[in-house]
Amino acid sequence: MLIPILIVWYVVKNNKQQGTIMISDASASGLSSWKTALRHLPFVLRLLAISALILALARPQNVFEEQNAEGEGVDIILCIDVSGSMTAQDFTPNRLEAAKDVAIDFVNKRLTDRIGIVIFSGESFTQCPLTTDHDVLITAIKNIHNGLLEDGTAIGSGLGTSVDRLRTSKSKSKVVILLTDGENNGGLIDPKTAKEIAKAFSIKVYTIGVGTDGYAPQPVQTPMGVVMQNGKVSIDEKLLKEIAGETGGRYFRAKNNEGLNDIYAEINNLEKSKVEISKQTHYVEKFFPFLIAALGLIFLELLLRFTVFRKFP
Repeated sequence: MLIPILIVWYVVKNNKQQGTIMISDASASGLSSWKTALRHLPFVLRLLAISALILALARPQNVFEEQNAEGEGVDIILCIDVSGSMTAQDFTPNRLEAAKDVAIDFVNKRLTDRIGIVIFSGESFTQCPLTTDHDVLITAIKNIHNGLLEDGTAIGSGLGTSVDRLRTSKSKSKVVILLTDGENNGGLIDPKTAKEIAKAFSIKVYTIGVGTDGYAPQPVQTPMGVVMQNGKVSIDEKLLKEIAGETGGRYFRAKNNEGLNDIYAEINNLEKSKVEISKQTHYVEKFFPFLIAALGLIFLELLLRFTVFRKFP
């Protein structure tokens, strides 16, 4: 606000002091000189100096924040069904995409945990081994899609592969979150055998059955193209409850996106990590260059005002 006021003051002052010279028919071009052209330079330098001082007084800073997370995390395998029935659209946009969204949100909330991804349909596959690199995990989850594996629902193989990824873990808490929408109908490992192996390695299994009650719309490839058909929702809840109960976990049923979000939030609260987060803030002062510039401009203005632009009475 000070700068515009000074400009107005300077213009009014100069208008009042401006004199008039009467000249005959002689040319006035000789009166113009470089001093006349630069007569406002001291005032401009003063404005720049004041601006630099204002910026210096504002005390600009660079702020750097460091967060250190220390503590004991949990080793977790997210075991996700990618069978054809996971494309059913009783979830938005479908079961698989909804499962991926909540998995990404879950990963972002687990600061010090090692997390891995196992997918299964007619067979199982490790999409990502245990890691604390959230960017790698999220990329791996985003790359999950139907058709990566032979179709089917091999719950035993999915759980078996998940247990294999955790069996050498030194963590005190080892967890599998197994999500499926069907009944076991394939694979080389029986689900009950996989459950016993999980118990032997003290691995807790949370099981999630996804799907509405009754029938759900599902895209099906036909000779005439992709058409929507209603498929019966068949979840082996008895098996999933048995696996969860005997390994120390819990069984959940998700019938919509909101329910699935709530389930992962509850699991997140059940499996607490012992984490201590320390935050350090560093400030780097940036006012010094503005202060030096202001002093330099003031010195230059005074030098010009009392030498080149000096006024004699």
